[in-house]
Amino acid sequence: MANHAQASPYAAGAPRGIFNLAWGVAATLLSVLWTAPCAIAAAIAATMGKPHAVTVISRAWGRGIIGLCGIKVQIEGLENLAGLKSYILVANHQSFFDIFAVAAFIPGEPRFVAKKELLKIPVVGYAMQRGGHVIIDREAGGKAIRKAIQIIRSGLDVCVFAEGHRFSDNRVHEFEDGAAWLAILSKLPAVPMSISGSGLIFPRLAKVVTPGCAMRMTIGKPIATEAMRSADRTELTRRLEEAVRATFTTEV
Repeated sequence: MANHAQASPYAAGAPRGIFNLAWGVAATLLSVLWTAPCAIAAAIAATMGKPHAVTVISRAWGRGIIGLCGIKVQIEGLENLAGLKSYILVANHQSFFDIFAVAAFIPGEPRFVAKKELLKIPVVGYAMQRGGHVIIDREAGGKAIRKAIQIIRSGLDVCVFAEGHRFSDNRVHEFEDGAAWLAILSKLPAVPMSISGSGLIFPRLAKVVTPGCAMRMTIGKPIATEAMRSADRTELTRRLEEAVRATFTTEV
């Protein structure tokens, strides 16, 4: 599907002032230090079977990093989530700050679909596995699918970055159909959300955050899936991708 927006790639390590660079280095180091106690606390809460506590800790983690980096997060369309008990949030993906912002500001009990490789990260992997996140393990087959649906139907809200991985070229790329498939199987509404500007903050190859920037999350209207079948996932994927493209902007 063609991208109709004019793209302007983000350059990792672009020249910047000494103050901005020093702030970025300090914010990056402090964010790593802040992640460690948050991961430990989330792991403990998950082990004790307290999913809401995991959410509270995740919000503190995300807001702490965003605050340290001086990032302004603009959110539009929150009214589209009103009245939804649970949902599948489907978004594009430019930066780790997409994760921080969703954890910090999206209402409900947000969790993420993540690759199993993340489980290898000490403490963080344990917290994710026990904290209600949906771990993608293709080798586990039907067992992994059943566990994913069980997590989704437990009252948690799941965020899927439908492009498959991060892109730092300031464009929306073709969506994979996994998000639509999960929404149809769980019979939960699929909610499109575009994320703009986050690639400038921390491009894929960057080592240091660019602080003091802004990003925008625009939440679209939910798409009901109760009457859909597995065969409808291609059409649902198309609708979700088009909705995200319609509100994505190359400048924030």
